This record gives sequence, C-alpha cells and structure tokens, in this order.
Amino acid sequence: MLTLFHAPMSRSSRFIWMLEEIGAPYEIRPVSIFRPMQGAGSPDPANPHPNKRVPALLDDGVLVTESQAIALYLADQFPEAGLAPRIDERDRGEYLTWMAWYSGSLEHAMFAAFEDALDDAQKKRNHEEVVARLEAALADGPWVMGEQFTAADILIGSAINWARKVFPESDALDAYGARCAARPAAVRAMALDEASGEQKAA
Repeated sequence: MLTLFHAPMSRSSRFIWMLEEIGAPYEIRPVSIFRPMQGAGSPDPANPHPNKRVPALLDDGVLVTESQAIALYLADQFPEAGLAPRIDERDRGEYLTWMAWYSGSLEHAMFAAFEDALDDAQKKRNHEEVVARLEAALADGPWVMGEQFTAADILIGSAINWARKVFPESDALDAYGARCAARPAAVRAMALDEASGEQKAA
C-alpha cells in the first residue's frame, strides 16, 4: 500500500494529484510541518521524513522523499499510467531533462523572485531564461513534452500555479496552469487536499 505523508496546501499536495492520475490504492497520512513563510507549525514525530518535511512516501516499507525522487519513483513503478516514457523509449532523455530542469532551474528562479533577488543580473537572466524556455515548449503542445502529459507537468504545472505571481504576464503560462488544474485527477486531488486539512484539524 502506498502511504503519502502529507501537509495540506504544501509540496505534498501535488502527489495527491499524481496518485490520482496513477489510480493505484493509496492512503493519505496527514502530518504537521513547520511552515517557514508563515513562521508557524511544528514537525510531526509521526513523519518518517528524515527532516520531518513533506512529501514523504512509503511503499510497502520503502521510504522515498524529495519531490523529484517521488515523481520519478511513482511514474516508473506504475508505467501503465503513462506518466513517463519507459527507459528504452526515445523520449526518455527529454523527460529526464525536464525533471532535472524543474529542480535545477525553475525552482531556483521561482524562489529568487520570492526573495526579491532579481535585481541581481545573473538571477534576473536565469528567471527570464526559465520563462522563455517554458513558453517555447508550450508553443509546441499543451504539455512540456508536446502531446504527452507526464510527471514533469505535475511538478512544473503545480509550481506555476502556486507561484504564478512571481512570473510575468503570459497567456501561455496562464493557459498551461488552467489545463493542469482542470485535469480530473487534479480536481479530485484539490478536494482530497482540503479534506485532509479538516481531518488534521479534527
């Protein structure tokens, strides 16, 4: 059984979405976390994450943490969901590139903007390059890999929707975020995310 250790409205929310896309049985285990932006919350002793953060995923005793690792793990564990090209497929390299680009480029640009660090010329250039690359990819299809929706869209799309205010006005980004949020699995995940918050508060 898959168990997602989850804090509502956090990085783990997108893994409810991913698990809904996969369709395998899973359990949501709500945990509390420290939320640095709000300066509130506290680590939960029941959370198996080494740093008491989320997401954390248990799969029959196998612990996987960190967003990119969980996304890669789930997509490969459930190939029938079609969220990743198989290892012997030609598009595998492009898929892995987008997964690494998310953590290596998009997140850095996003948090530089949150920290008002874009007056630094290099960080401003990096931020502009991230936007340009994503817009160019979306010009070729509804998803970052064209017609194929993948785990990369779950990571990238959730980040864009969460941090939309730190990216410039863009019809392409707005439409992409809306497509991601409108997926049936994403709609179900939003309801489950809200319900898990009520469960934790009870």
